[in-house]
Amino acid sequence: MEIELKENVAEGVYSNMSLIAHSSSEFVLDFISLLPGVGKAQVRSRVVMAPEHAKRLMLILRDNINRYEANFGEIELRRNENITPVTKIKPKGDA
Repeated sequence: MEIELKENVAEGVYSNMSLIAHSSSEFVLDFISLLPGVGKAQVRSRVVMAPEHAKRLMLILRDNINRYEANFGEIELRRNENITPVTKIKPKGDA
């Protein structure tokens, strides 16, 4: 299979936060950027996928994290006291 990676997509987007929602037929992954001194977090990318694909993503991500930690050491999870939980994502244009 050939996979095309366009230049604007290849650059990627920065995300330091994510939210996941789901229904019986799909998972919605929002990748968010929250920068210091900025009062509002911004959804940088949204990915919608079928439950089967979400589970495959979880498995391959787990595998990659295990390989990363085998090479570079355990990833330490730190608690950030300055982040307030997000309760609602407003569509662009809402006040």
